[in-house]
Amino acid sequence: MRILLSNDDGVHARGIQVLQHALSQLAEVTTVGPDRNCSGASNSLTLLNPLRTHRLENGFISVNGTPTDCVHLAISQLLDFTPDLVVAGINHGANLGDDVLYSGTVAAATEGRHLGLPAIAVSLAGRDEQHFATAAHVTVEVIRKLQSHPLPADQILNINVPAIPLHELKGIKVTRLGRRHKAETMTSSTDPWGRKIYWYGSLGPELDAGEGTDFHAIANGYASITPLHVDMSAYKSMENLARWLDGIAL
Repeated sequence: MRILLSNDDGVHARGIQVLQHALSQLAEVTTVGPDRNCSGASNSLTLLNPLRTHRLENGFISVNGTPTDCVHLAISQLLDFTPDLVVAGINHGANLGDDVLYSGTVAAATEGRHLGLPAIAVSLAGRDEQHFATAAHVTVEVIRKLQSHPLPADQILNINVPAIPLHELKGIKVTRLGRRHKAETMTSSTDPWGRKIYWYGSLGPELDAGEGTDFHAIANGYASITPLHVDMSAYKSMENLARWLDGIAL
């Protein structure tokens, strides 16, 4: 089995190093990641500047681009084979609910799926970064299962694992995305030269975090796995929208 591994925290991040080591126990792993932290990059591409690569001493390939760039470049140019699976992570922090729209980790997995490959995104949900091994273990077990139960062609798996020791993990739950209140407003300040600068505020609190959501699973000590559609079409609204548009004369 051959796996392409990427992330959004950067090729030097601890999460991708732990996951690469774990995945190497069951597959041949090629690691291609951004040369810096690209958290929040979503599905952005680098279109106005050339992409460059650099192979590190540990064999990882660093790219001066986004997570989406890394996966696309690896599959289309860097590899002389087609990987069996694209894995993104382990992200330093959760990707729950609305967060998946902004996540570079989820975007890296999505790009793999866009290119016709099964893909999963993995995140460690919590501020304690001492338990990447827990998320890596869950990921390995999920991949073992995927070998006999392949993903549908239009989906990726979004995995979040609480930042706790493996022996404290209660299990795995299949979940749907929860939802947050709107994020806090941006804050303003000044730099040392007195110029105005702005920062994004904190994430909004959970609005929809009941049983069955990814938020609920993590809060109760379970790993969360949410299947995500690549096709974002709102099929249930198409008929109503067609009737609404029928009255417009052009």
